Amino acid sequence: MDLDAYVGRHRGEWARLEELVRRAARPRRMSEAELDELVELYQKVATHLSVIRSRGPDPVLVDRLAGTVTRARSVVVGTREPGWRVVGRYIAVTFPAAVYARRGWVLATCAASLAVAVAFGLWVVHSPTAHSGLLPPSEVRQLCHSDFARYYSENPASSFAARVWTNNAWVAASAVAFGALLGLPTLAVLLLNSVNLGIVGGYMTSCGESSQFFTLILPHGMLELAVVFTAGAVGLRLGWLIIDPGPRRRVEALAAEGRAAVAISLGLAAALAVSGLIEAFVTPSSLPAGVRIGIGAFALAMFVGYVQIYGGRAVAAGESGDLDRELSADLAPVS
Repeated sequence: MDLDAYVGRHRGEWARLEELVRRAARPRRMSEAELDELVELYQKVATHLSVIRSRGPDPVLVDRLAGTVTRARSVVVGTREPGWRVVGRYIAVTFPAAVYARRGWVLATCAASLAVAVAFGLWVVHSPTAHSGLLPPSEVRQLCHSDFARYYSENPASSFAARVWTNNAWVAASAVAFGALLGLPTLAVLLLNSVNLGIVGGYMTSCGESSQFFTLILPHGMLELAVVFTAGAVGLRLGWLIIDPGPRRRVEALAAEGRAAVAISLGLAAALAVSGLIEAFVTPSSLPAGVRIGIGAFALAMFVGYVQIYGGRAVAAGESGDLDRELSADLAPVS
């Protein structure tokens, strides 16, 4: 697109919208025709802003138009919803819709990641070469008889929960963000987590400590792994859209997917906070193993049910999890 020609063709409309926005400070002095013109120009300039952002980004021009569109929007539709309503909509619609709309990618990523973990665990258990080659016997004994269990109780629960949440949130955010690099680093993040899980589980099983492994992993790990795999699925989908954007232009597809990825990342961070609390306060507790695992299963069921119910309902109503949905509704058709 010839940006200079586009600006020259529409500069007058932008100036006219700015003038009408200034006059709208006293709307009683505006005629009905001017008010109609204000609404029409607002929709057109919002469209111009979208076009310039996607086809010929100019930071100065984008900032100017964005300011004009924001001021016009406040005049046309009034003040924004209270913050609590925005948060409520995010919780009830935006986040669950974004995850639900990508459920195929999430399920495939979960299945593949768990398959890799199981494969490496069986390899360690049944291959003497792998068992002796990955870790020396002294470290294996230490892992099985002290290190694995001590990890969950050697630090105060509150500080441990904060550390676990920070680490897991960073892993999840990295898995999403790395999607911009064709998803290859995302694959590496997922592979590293699955391999580590499988190898540790394999060594614990080979020592006869499989019961300890699962009773310490499952309470927090069911939700934690589901969240990390979901983040990986979002990153992989983002990377795939670079290769195959479908019927949309590549920049438009990536912009929409990027906004949805931000929405998902925020929600996953909250879910990881829950799994971090379980890992710090439930996993190392003296509660019976069945109770601890039951708490973890309940947390996972709540997360899955929440996405299934609220996300399914939102997607059926036409939602996609795009944070910019409201602005997209203000665009005017152009040729």
